[in-house]
Amino acid sequence: MDRAVRAAEQALIEFEIAVETFRVEVENFSRLHHQKLGPMYSRLDELDALIAEAKAARSGDPEDLRRAHEARALVMPMPGVDELFNDWLDSDGMSDDASAMLTERSVRPPERVRPSEEVRKLYRELVRQAHPDLAQDETERERRDAFIVRVNAAYGRGEEQALRELAEEWAAGPVPEAARPSESEELYARLEWLAARKELLAAVARELEDSAIGSMLRMAPEDPDRLLEEIAEQLLERVSERESELAELAG
Repeated sequence: MDRAVRAAEQALIEFEIAVETFRVEVENFSRLHHQKLGPMYSRLDELDALIAEAKAARSGDPEDLRRAHEARALVMPMPGVDELFNDWLDSDGMSDDASAMLTERSVRPPERVRPSEEVRKLYRELVRQAHPDLAQDETERERRDAFIVRVNAAYGRGEEQALRELAEEWAAGPVPEAARPSESEELYARLEWLAARKELLAAVARELEDSAIGSMLRMAPEDPDRLLEEIAEQLLERVSERESELAELAG
């Protein structure tokens, strides 16, 4: 049984590596695809909208007008200034902080939380009780380290109630460990977990392979750059065709 578990673990590790490798390849190819071909797709959408609008203007047909409206809706609009800067703009233009970032003036520092005396008192007491240096073994040190991280976060936000709850948690002591299962039970549980993990990874792999980018990658796994070049050539040809059609309609 132990040998079977070890073999299953190694197989899962190799499978995880393969899935993660493919995921990174898909992600990188998707990024390159967007960077290199995104402008061409945008140009095609714009030309399609212009052609549909020219046809609608010429015919006045309601169906042509509907197609023109749908084609224009597919064109990605340029974001407005307020979208680019979010809440940087006020009624007078740029906010003080945004203006400072574009000049030599320093940006205002974020407001500091000033804990009350009671919060400071709670914090000091908790740190005295739970300091990692008081641990007797490595497990206890890890528990104290994790607890102090939470204490520091609550203190940094000045949250008195959170510190009180942490004090109650510490006073209650660690959660007692449940009775350990037998070795065979642990091995069976491990095998079940490995099987479930492999099933999950298989689903992820299928999703990657069936995605648009994954399907493209599988068409040219050895030379994806060449595939991008071929797609670019096809898109350029389509752009040229659309521009010619638009020129005819305009003429």
